[in-house]
Amino acid sequence: MTTSPPGSAALDGMYSHLIEADDEQHRRTDVEVSQVRLPPRVSGPRPYRLATICLATLCTIMLFFPIAVAAQGKSKPQGAGEVAPEPQKKTQDVNVTALTANISALLQEKKQLQVQVDELLVQLATLMATEAPEVIKPTEAAIVCPVEWHLFNSSCYLISRLSRNWHESQSYCENQGAHLAIIHSAEEQTFLWDLLPRGHWNAFWFGITDEQTEDQWKWVDGSPLVGGFWEVGEPNNHIDEDCGYMIKTEVLERVAVTSWYDAPCHMALEFICEKEMGAGVSTAIPH
Repeated sequence: MTTSPPGSAALDGMYSHLIEADDEQHRRTDVEVSQVRLPPRVSGPRPYRLATICLATLCTIMLFFPIAVAAQGKSKPQGAGEVAPEPQKKTQDVNVTALTANISALLQEKKQLQVQVDELLVQLATLMATEAPEVIKPTEAAIVCPVEWHLFNSSCYLISRLSRNWHESQSYCENQGAHLAIIHSAEEQTFLWDLLPRGHWNAFWFGITDEQTEDQWKWVDGSPLVGGFWEVGEPNNHIDEDCGYMIKTEVLERVAVTSWYDAPCHMALEFICEKEMGAGVSTAIPH
């Protein structure tokens, strides 16, 4: 004999009690409905069984519904446009206000530093202007030539009244710390020519020669001649003429820039010395 579980026996007892109660109810109502024709009774499961099943289903749904709702709430993603909670929004506003205040303070500090830099630059310029040593450039006003020497640019020139050949004239100039004149410009040529006295044929040696190589004229410092102020047809090396001189005659039509000639170096002529000078130099040179 199979033994039913205790729970099953209790259920069977409850079901039997319900069946008996149902039959009793039917007996009571038979008299009242005796005149009424009832439809045939449908066979199948009893109504209480269906109610029990529905009740169990409803309890199950009620049990799992909160769990499903909670799980759905946890898994729901936050949208991009979701409004931030109020405390978080207040924190963000405080941060923005603090950053704005810091930026304003930095800009104000930058302006103050720029003002200080400008003031320092002005002070530096003032110090440089007042404390920088004065640079004295040699000028004609600062150069003092010896007696009977004439200043042009930064050189002093002597128009000698002595007569020497070309080499002796160069030696005389060297003894004065000078040399026969080297002429590089029309202005310098005109300046010297204006210092010369007029005469029938007043001739003066200056520092040019082609003794080393014919027709290759060089100055006494070894530099080559470029251009020159020769008379038309000069130099012509007529009789071994290797040294240069300039003339100033009584003919007024003669001009400074066409006054050079060549002549034999052994001829005795007056001469022109040149001495390069520095600022403030003053030397008495015998002549």
